[in-house]
Amino acid sequence: MLTIIITHHQTPVLLKLCLKSIIENIEDIEYEIIIADSQTESVVKDLIEEKIFKKEKDKIKLISFSKNVGYAKLVNVAIKSANGNNILILNADILILKGSIQKMIDFMKDNPQTGIIGPQLLTFSNKIQNSYFKFPTLGAILARRTFLGKLKWGKKKLNKFLMQEEDSISKKVDWVQGSAMFVRKEAINKVGLMDERYFMYLEDTDWCRRFWQNNYEVIYLSSAQMSHYYYRVSKKWNSFLDVLFNKYTRIHLMSAFKYFWKWRKI
Repeated sequence: MLTIIITHHQTPVLLKLCLKSIIENIEDIEYEIIIADSQTESVVKDLIEEKIFKKEKDKIKLISFSKNVGYAKLVNVAIKSANGNNILILNADILILKGSIQKMIDFMKDNPQTGIIGPQLLTFSNKIQNSYFKFPTLGAILARRTFLGKLKWGKKKLNKFLMQEEDSISKKVDWVQGSAMFVRKEAINKVGLMDERYFMYLEDTDWCRRFWQNNYEVIYLSSAQMSHYYYRVSKKWNSFLDVLFNKYTRIHLMSAFKYFWKWRKI
């Protein structure tokens, strides 16, 4: 069985599209869906009662929180309720494309050392997004968050972090974006759950690092494609103004501090 976890926070329109894409493209795979929802609104409960999902109602479970508990907490609570041998973790802004899930299942089956697979993420206009990376350094964070990214030094740091290589080739990578992660349940039992000290951002980086630490590979699988409505709430002005006025930027920087302190990589 496959467990599909959808993390959701007040975007019911996107959640509906995500659910619809799963049901339309799951094919003959036995599955269950767990929606882990922060600051649950009644519209979410109403949504899964809609006619389009009635037939699959017994496969959909909703775990609700009255407040925003953060991404890692949502994922962990859902994993504890999962019955699948493999777990597909999705943000609600992901659309499943035909064949993508089966390709990840097949790859995981044929490669026992693989712990996490990240699919190729596409914009809704079919442009490839950056979804796999090198482990971050302080220089890379500064280059992404300040004017230093426009300098030769900053561009070099960013290119290394973003792994500016051929996106059509599957490969081993340091970490993949948590927006869509296909994870071996057996590996989770050994590695452990996500670190809930990260409220938002870098919990996926930290998790992938721990998988590598436990001799599980992290793979970018280009043949498995999904669409992603990607809106970077932590980057509005693309400058130091984000640090001053954007709370998501401050959350990101706080997560970076926790990450570097934990791994002592500053």
